[in-house]
Amino acid sequence: MRIVIAGGHGQIALRLERLLAGRGDEVAGIIRRPEQAGDLLSAGAEPVVCDLETATVADVARHLEGADAAVFAAGAGPGSGIERKETVDRGAASLFADAAEAAGVRRFVVVSSMGADTEPPAGTDEVFAAYLRAKGAADADVRARPGLDWTILRPGRLTDDPGTGLVRLAESTGRAEVTRDDVAAVLAALLDEPRTIGRTLELIGGDTPVEEAVRAAAG
Repeated sequence: MRIVIAGGHGQIALRLERLLAGRGDEVAGIIRRPEQAGDLLSAGAEPVVCDLETATVADVARHLEGADAAVFAAGAGPGSGIERKETVDRGAASLFADAAEAAGVRRFVVVSSMGADTEPPAGTDEVFAAYLRAKGAADADVRARPGLDWTILRPGRLTDDPGTGLVRLAESTGRAEVTRDDVAAVLAALLDEPRTIGRTLELIGGDTPVEEAVRAAAG
């Protein structure tokens, strides 16, 4: 497959790029800064410089032409304020979905967040609350598009511990940690499992091998 990843320099995206390239897929990663290109090349991915906060749908659609799948893994990231949660976590996700539809790329996988479908509890940090609301709005937008074969993945609290290859994947898992390695492995497996189309799935560390967990969630 040819797979285009938005947020191609992100921590999960770089891991996913290595996995996909390692199994023989053709991978392109959309990045904002040219100096990030070397890290993508090292991961086996083609770097594509395109700022999703300023690009047009046509700009992004050109980069998606000929792709078999698109993965939205972009985010404003830690240290960003409320405004960029709106322009990246919501706005860029919708732009990428628009571009996928324009380019005829149906398979569309989103890296979201637990808690994105509910109003943040009272006392939640205002920036984190804005992030959750932005992710929820982006997910709702994607789910409303009949032109996309979407799957939304909502990991628990991310860690940089080595992946275990063992997870819990379900519509509701409860809150717990999951490694970025294991998130990337699940994303790669979801791309291969069309029965997860139209599903919103939560992911935490668990005791089920990734491939088995994805098959079970698809059943």
